[in-house]
Amino acid sequence: MKIKLLHTLKNYDRKNLIKDIIAGIIIMAVSIPISMGYAQIAGLPAVYGIYGSVFPILAFALFSTSPQFIFGVDAAPAALVGSALLSLNIELGSDEAIAAVPVMTFFVAVWLLAFYFMKAGKLVNYISAPVMGGFITGICTTIILMQIPKIMGGSSGTGEFFELAEHIYETLKHANIPSVIMGVIALVILLVSKKLIPKFPMAVVLMFAGTIITLNMPIRDWGINTLSAVEPGLPKWSIPDFSIISIQQTITISLSVAVVIMAETLLAENSFAQKNNYRINDNQEILAFSVGNFMAAFTGCCPINGSVSRTAMGEQYQAKTQLTGIVAGLSMIVLLICGTGFIGYLPIPILTAIVISALLGATEFDLAARLWKLSRTEFLIFVGAFLGVLLLGTINGVLIGIILSFTEMIIRTSKPSRCFLGIQPGHRHFRDLKEGNQIHAIEGVIIYRFSSNLFFANIGVLQRDIEDSIKPDTKAVILDASGIGSIDITAADRLAMLYKSLKEKGIRFYMTEHIAKVNEQIRTLGLGYMIEEGRVRRTIHIALKDMGIARPYPLEGGIENEERSASRKRADNKVQEFVWAFGAESEEQIEKQIVLQIQQLKKTGDIEKLFHGSWSHMDAFDEDEWLEHLEEHLKEIVNISGKDEKSIATRFEEHRKEIHERIKNEHPEMAERFKKRRHILDEHLRQRHPEVFNLIEHLRESDDSN
Repeated sequence: MKIKLLHTLKNYDRKNLIKDIIAGIIIMAVSIPISMGYAQIAGLPAVYGIYGSVFPILAFALFSTSPQFIFGVDAAPAALVGSALLSLNIELGSDEAIAAVPVMTFFVAVWLLAFYFMKAGKLVNYISAPVMGGFITGICTTIILMQIPKIMGGSSGTGEFFELAEHIYETLKHANIPSVIMGVIALVILLVSKKLIPKFPMAVVLMFAGTIITLNMPIRDWGINTLSAVEPGLPKWSIPDFSIISIQQTITISLSVAVVIMAETLLAENSFAQKNNYRINDNQEILAFSVGNFMAAFTGCCPINGSVSRTAMGEQYQAKTQLTGIVAGLSMIVLLICGTGFIGYLPIPILTAIVISALLGATEFDLAARLWKLSRTEFLIFVGAFLGVLLLGTINGVLIGIILSFTEMIIRTSKPSRCFLGIQPGHRHFRDLKEGNQIHAIEGVIIYRFSSNLFFANIGVLQRDIEDSIKPDTKAVILDASGIGSIDITAADRLAMLYKSLKEKGIRFYMTEHIAKVNEQIRTLGLGYMIEEGRVRRTIHIALKDMGIARPYPLEGGIENEERSASRKRADNKVQEFVWAFGAESEEQIEKQIVLQIQQLKKTGDIEKLFHGSWSHMDAFDEDEWLEHLEEHLKEIVNISGKDEKSIATRFEEHRKEIHERIKNEHPEMAERFKKRRHILDEHLRQRHPEVFNLIEHLRESDDSN
């Protein structure tokens, strides 16, 4: 396993230097209140939160392949460790807690290292975009709810939605008005500046402004809280005391924390990566998590996690590489050595507003709005992941997200794309029978395409489709397995039953077009006799040849199928191409092309080009349908050309007769079908443009009388 160090600093672009440095300093500043608060939740003195923002963040920056993600003391691991201490009857903030927490952190790092060697990062590939979006939005919303009481002069909340809501309500009863005013003004300034001057580092300006206000005004007397002063000095390095708590208990607790760190951080990292169009190495990220937590363990800190709030802050101020994390870590060292006095002058409402502003920018409610319009199923998956995190916490949110992703995948694969294939007279390629009425099934043969891996959840669909399509004259069923990459044992057993059932009815069953690897599975799953009996063939054409059916293939309904020579020019089937490409919008798209033709007529005035310039790459049937669309613009063509209605309408009818003659000559057996189709097109014209239809009908009656 090749490890790349300082991956995001390779070929560094100097134009990003100022942005990375400014973002790093801002992240250092906002990390102070966040880290101190979460350290206390984990059962440690507040200063250990700042310690956790030094060496772990530097180690992560060294190993990470994400250009923007930031490591630090965060909510979920802190809450898990804090609750674990209480379950072990260890008082939060006590000397025993200070000794026990690094032991848990060490084993978290060990578990993460084990996940790295197991290449567990691949699991994130099974998490869909709606789950990622719902997950990250749930985390952001949860942290925002945790932070809101601090603006009102209270303490940060803990727990899930209902606990947070209760804490906000209780804090609201005793809210400090000056604190609320300061926090709300700061938040409004940040949100407005983000819209009007997004590149301006307003957070830095507000922090300096808050410090000046503290120095010059009695804000503490007004009840506005500032950060607690911190003793200067770097964290001390030491090996955790493994005798302080039971190793068995520690291993169990640390496993759950490690899983949360891996899942939450990888999901968040991939969410940011997708949004900003870059890729990360999931497995090396797990190694970066492990190394960062080893640094935390040896400096006495609680487990460290990827921080959505700090990353969102970096994104807001255009951080481009992990130099941002390095600057944040180094500037925290400078602060701890010679600037801890500055910490005590930072107003908490302003710092909280900075955090909330960044988190609002990281939510993905816009994705939810898109999903509502595009796919209600995926919208519900987004909501499920969002509510899972918000109501049940990160661990359960991760589990719900994974379950939703796998459920979505199973639902999709249990309803695969499939169709029955036929061929167009004079052509060689098999196409969906529903593409158009010019595609016809081969006489006595069912060709069925199934576009999904075959497994227990969708084999019933294949079996039912084929059995329902059997007719009295069916001689063979050919499965186009080009979309099948694997078969499970349940599918193999049902396939064997289908094969036997068709054989008893005297119907041959062929499997074709699949990759060679599927043949290995067929033999392993006990279906090797299909290969031995010649029922597994490389292509549909070979399967048909094995039945004694050669080109040109006989089509249902006695339609002739003359094989065209390689030198003969084939039609491009323009109308069919529109139907295939645009589906329900095909009528609208054809109309757009007609409008373009008429605009060209305005420029050239060449009426003959309108009838002959666009037809050279169309089949006769398609040309007739295109002509019907053009006919609807008869009055407009008359106005542009300066000719009278009768002469233009006559020209339409003459061209239609030319088309009819070509059809009779090339495919006489289809001439009758053309008449029926002509009646449908005429009815369509009569309903939409009765005046044009009446004129055309009058001309036909005149021709008939002559």
